[in-house]
Amino acid sequence: MMRATMRILITGAGGQIGSELVTSLRERGYDVHPSDRAPKPDNPALAGVPWHPLDVTDAEAVTRLVGELRPGRIFHLAAVLSARGEQMPQLTYAVNQTGTYNLLEACRLHGVGQLVFTSTIAVFGPGLPDLVADDVPLQPSTMYGVTKVAGELLGQYYARKYGLDFRGVRFPGLISASLPGGGTSDYALFMYVDGVRRGTYDAFCRADTRIPLMYMPDGLRALLELSEAPRARLRRCIYNVAAFSPTAQQIADSVRRVLPDVRIGFVSDPHRQAILDSWPRALDDTCAQEDWGWKATFDLERMTDDLIPRIRGMLARAPDAFSSTVH
Repeated sequence: MMRATMRILITGAGGQIGSELVTSLRERGYDVHPSDRAPKPDNPALAGVPWHPLDVTDAEAVTRLVGELRPGRIFHLAAVLSARGEQMPQLTYAVNQTGTYNLLEACRLHGVGQLVFTSTIAVFGPGLPDLVADDVPLQPSTMYGVTKVAGELLGQYYARKYGLDFRGVRFPGLISASLPGGGTSDYALFMYVDGVRRGTYDAFCRADTRIPLMYMPDGLRALLELSEAPRARLRRCIYNVAAFSPTAQQIADSVRRVLPDVRIGFVSDPHRQAILDSWPRALDDTCAQEDWGWKATFDLERMTDDLIPRIRGMLARAPDAFSSTVH
């Protein structure tokens, strides 16, 4: 693979994953072009990187940018996440469903070689087995989940019909030392953030709430490894990827191991709790392991040891870094 000459477009690059993905791709020698509806973030990782204003709901703008850049690969990150999506379901549909369709059409029209799609555990719904495999029926309970199911199916249609190399991962809740995007799993991150800056946090879930989670370095590696895997090794387009599945209480205990004076309580919000209860408790990622060698490297305790110093550093540099997120 001629990494150094491949041009890559990233949609939704201003979100939680984007800037870190830009850095990872540049370190691999790719020609990276991030895009987002929002202005370029004030982030040292993006210094010297071209930034392309793009609203993925604007089909003409999407087609024009893809035609101008002629990327060999697109990472499609642009999305409205679960909690925010339930507040604005119409916008969620427009961004997540229409936006994905616009990207797929632009790939078809301009012969883009590969589109990497970020899906989610929110594609699943209530009544799940304890361990959820790739082909468990998809019955989402949120507009976010509904649109991600549609994105998976649309991408697989374009793969069959037009030969697009469409591949993607179903992410657990992602945790990193960066501003989250309004997901229902944000309670996990804010145990760390408010534990550091305030010494107290009331999570919006029950203590026994359990969903799959993943630390961002593993999430980035999953995207990169899947995108670089030989197509002939892949038996499917969409893969579960898993790391660890702690209860909310176990996360609180892990935070207190490093911050012994922190107080973490649980005040369950009925609406968000219902969403969490509809999601898997654990994911089976056997297919990803077998097809492209996927294996997470961070467990809960290793993440805690790495994440808390990073949050301290971020808050020292930018005390208001997390103030714009409702949690």
